[in-house]
Parts: sequence; structure tokens; C-alpha cells
Amino acid sequence: MTFFSSLFSGYAARVVAISRDAGELRSEMLRKAIHFLIAFAPAIAAINKTAAVALLLTGVLSYTLIEYLRLAGIRVPIFSSIVSMTSRPRDMGRFVMGPVTLGLGALLALLLYPSSAAVIAIYALAFGDGFASLVGKFFGRIRPAFLFGKSIEGSLACFTVVLASTFAVSRSIHISFVAAFTAMVVEALPLEDYDNLAIPVAVGLAVQFASFV
Repeated sequence: MTFFSSLFSGYAARVVAISRDAGELRSEMLRKAIHFLIAFAPAIAAINKTAAVALLLTGVLSYTLIEYLRLAGIRVPIFSSIVSMTSRPRDMGRFVMGPVTLGLGALLALLLYPSSAAVIAIYALAFGDGFASLVGKFFGRIRPAFLFGKSIEGSLACFTVVLASTFAVSRSIHISFVAAFTAMVVEALPLEDYDNLAIPVAVGLAVQFASFV
């Protein structure tokens, strides 16, 4: 009971600390809201895959141009404010890679894998990685060395969300478990923004392999 009481107290203290820092909460929620938007890519691809690919490419290239303008001191209305609100401390004064790798990750899933595997891979990127970050940041208390500074709570959130989203697509518990485990392992690696590339590629590959086993 002592362990669980201590753990609960730690969570409660974290919630109080978050509520006091409304700016941090608002920034993280906005950042993940943008992250979740990538989940619309499969729906667009179902209507017109070429349009989805073109939209992702246009988005990545446009963001890259505008971000370079921002770094050069040229303020872009609305965009510059959003970047300022969503940037992490590590992003200050440098090119923010997250949106680029996010768009490219979804693009690679659409180009590399058949429809069902691509959908699962992109949902793992949008929801698995997104909820892992939110839960880990605000409620993560158990951070063993093998998770490279990330938390058990965040990893379990990633596993659970990907398991559910994959089952909704595949209706296979076997494929769902493989996708969830793969996403959880890759998300735990110290890849920073490059996990946006690694997660959909790894999950799509794992789903393809599991479909033939």
C-alpha cells in the first residue's frame, strides 16, 4: 500500500503543478492537437491517394519555407505565433523539425504500405505517439533507465491506444498486439522528433509481417 499511496500522491502533486502552469498545459495540448490532425491523412487517401500525397508534400514544403523565413527574422502572420506557442525549450533558436517529420512519416506510410497497413501506421503515429507524450509529460512518474528518460505510464498509454486503434481497423488481436508492441518500443527510443518517421515505418512493416504469419 505504501508504494501505491506514494505513487498516487506523486500523480496528485503533478496534477496540481500542471494546473498552476497553464502556459505549459496549453502549449502541450496545442502541440498534440496539431499532431492528431495527421490522422485525417488516411481518410483523404481513401478518397484520392494522389491528392493526399500532394497535400502532405505541399504541407511539408510550405512549412519548411515559412520556418526558414521565421528563423531569418521575417514574421509570418498566425504561423509565427503558433510556432512560438508550441515550441519546446529545446526548439528555441533552431528549425523546429516536428511538423516536417510528422508529414514525412505519414507520407512514407502511404507510399510504402497497402491501405490497411498505412492506416494502422498513421494512427500509431497520430494517437500512439501523441498520447504517450501527453501522459508521459503530465503523469509520468516511473522512468526506468531502459526507457531513456521516458515513463512507463507514457509507454503503456502508447501501447493501449495503438492496440485499440489497430483493432478498430484490422479486427485482429494478433496484428493489434504486434502493432502496439512495435509502436511502444520505437516510441521509447531517444529519437526526439525523428520518432515521427520511425514509428509509422516500423509499425507498417510489423503489420505487413504479422499479416503473413
